[in-house]
Amino acid sequence: MSILVTGGAGYIGSHTVRKLTDIGYNVIVYDSLEKSHKESVKDIPLIVGNILDEQLLDSTMKKYNIQSVIHFAAYSLVGESMAEPEKYYVNNVCGTVNLLKVMLNNNIKRIVFSSTAAVYGEPQEIPITENSPKNPTNVYGKTKLMIEEILKDYDLAYGLKYISLRYFNACGADESGEIGEDHTPETHLMPLVLQSALGKLPEIRIFGTDYPTPDGTCIRDYIHVNDLAEAHILALEKLLADGQSAVYNLGNGNGFSVREVIRAAEEVVGKPIKVVEGERRPGDPAVLVASAEKIKRELGWQPKYQGLKEIIETAWKWHQLHPNGYNTNENF
Repeated sequence: MSILVTGGAGYIGSHTVRKLTDIGYNVIVYDSLEKSHKESVKDIPLIVGNILDEQLLDSTMKKYNIQSVIHFAAYSLVGESMAEPEKYYVNNVCGTVNLLKVMLNNNIKRIVFSSTAAVYGEPQEIPITENSPKNPTNVYGKTKLMIEEILKDYDLAYGLKYISLRYFNACGADESGEIGEDHTPETHLMPLVLQSALGKLPEIRIFGTDYPTPDGTCIRDYIHVNDLAEAHILALEKLLADGQSAVYNLGNGNGFSVREVIRAAEEVVGKPIKVVEGERRPGDPAVLVASAEKIKRELGWQPKYQGLKEIIETAWKWHQLHPNGYNTNENF
């Protein structure tokens, strides 16, 4: 079966592509390479293009006889989404509508959608379930929630079946050390901590130490990228098997504070990491922890990486082997 993976050269996309090819799927990657890296999918057919390009999408689906789609392609920086909302609504929402149009024109009616915990906004309950109130506090989260609503309507009107996966804090890297997390700019805690350990950054900054948590810092649910990849494959297989649309959270169900992540990283790298404490950032909830009981119950998903140190160890291997990310020509 031929699967089109939009945004497949990105962080989570590339790990999912690797898992798909390992189990025998024929994978075609469609990616603009604006925020991603062709090196992460070097042995996979790669179409360089934007999801707003109707003609290229159409010709790609016809040429490779695409039968299902996994859709990662999106802009995802929260701060940028607030400063440049048009960019996010056009790319994320209009781009997805364009993708769905081309899919339907080619009679492709299965899509796994990369959603986000940002659809929930400030949580009213912990752990967060799929039925928790959706009230996104940033434009990025709003675009993802809009797409979920669009998918519901397309299911009812056109029979297009979907699974939306709302994930929490993706982290870690493939155990091979060949692919991993490389964003510009980098905004995620774990790679920033490890870049500091490598000497690429002078320090790690903690934003807020007065939250109502045991150590005063924010608590988040960290989920290994390969566990996320496995969930996408289970979601695809569900659509192939019974064709029923669904929405699932993806998280470990365990929360770790910023200080706990830093301490665990220090144990993994074997040296102290310089920390600077700062003020809270606007819009950072104190605690975000997922309930992933639904996907465990319905699809049999079980995260293999549950310990913080074992997740960090995979990321550390990647960062040591690729101190400059995929840019191997840069001096270290």
